[in-house]
Amino acid sequence: MARPSLASPNITITRPSTPFAPSPLPPPNPLTHADEILAQFSKLTRSTSWRLVSKIPFEGELWEPEGIAKVGTDRYFVSAGEYTAPTRKFPDGQWEDGIDRTAGAGFGHIVVFDGQGQRIADATLSEKDSREYHLGGIDYDGEFIWATLSEYRPNSAATALRLSPATLQHETLFRVGDHQGGIVHDPSNRTLTTLNWGGREGSIWSLDRPAPPLSKFASPQRRVINPSHWIDYQDCKFLGHAKAYDDRAVMLCSGIAKLADGVEVGGVAIVDTQTLEPLMEVPITMRTDHGVLVTKNPVDVDVVDGRMQLYFLPEEGHATLYVYEAE
Repeated sequence: MARPSLASPNITITRPSTPFAPSPLPPPNPLTHADEILAQFSKLTRSTSWRLVSKIPFEGELWEPEGIAKVGTDRYFVSAGEYTAPTRKFPDGQWEDGIDRTAGAGFGHIVVFDGQGQRIADATLSEKDSREYHLGGIDYDGEFIWATLSEYRPNSAATALRLSPATLQHETLFRVGDHQGGIVHDPSNRTLTTLNWGGREGSIWSLDRPAPPLSKFASPQRRVINPSHWIDYQDCKFLGHAKAYDDRAVMLCSGIAKLADGVEVGGVAIVDTQTLEPLMEVPITMRTDHGVLVTKNPVDVDVVDGRMQLYFLPEEGHATLYVYEAE
């Protein structure tokens, strides 16, 4: 489903002599190393010890990071939400058209960093006064970064888009009549899987189907209910069609869940993109220096020197990248 509408974002360039992305664009790390990632993931347990490989402070304000894509070895693309007015719950528990809070206001950003955390550029993707300013999780496929730009409230609306890492220009693909967060692209099947608020429901979209005008909401091929209540997925990465699972299309997802006051859990899972069935999952308990669960927001995965590494960017404001590998 594609009805591309090209847009030129408002771009602030911090390092004019540094390209936004490597040239030529490298293949996606998660898909390239998928077999090894799945093999090493299968050995994880709740008793696994994790080693902190590095902490990389990212330069400048990053508001609330939502998704991260490591492109090659020396670029990080981060989706982030800047909130200029908070959402507020309607009084007395009221609901209006299935919505329980005001729209708030803000801007959605894609921010580019080098491998040392130096800020290269910041592209603002949302329009001024738009209700859709929440950029969710992102996925890089070797050509585009796929993302969703949503209202910052459940049961609302969103826009699916893809962005060129080389130019930071983005194309609007179609609109959705619900909040959308995480997204992954399956290049071989030309499908997208998107997740709604909290990852409670997934939608499967065919890029070969014609999209309606942007004034109307598109309909997915199908919707699936997430059968797991362990964590709410925040960000996912496509790992391809796994031989270990009879060529099922799978993704790595991470997130958190608040089970009660003061009870918060985190985890990482290998998930079927078509059914949202968790095929493997493991709890993650590491916290940042400020006590934040590392799985709170973005995640990416790679294999470096034969070891699976997980990349987390959990904190708001001035963020630090935490890189872990299993011991």
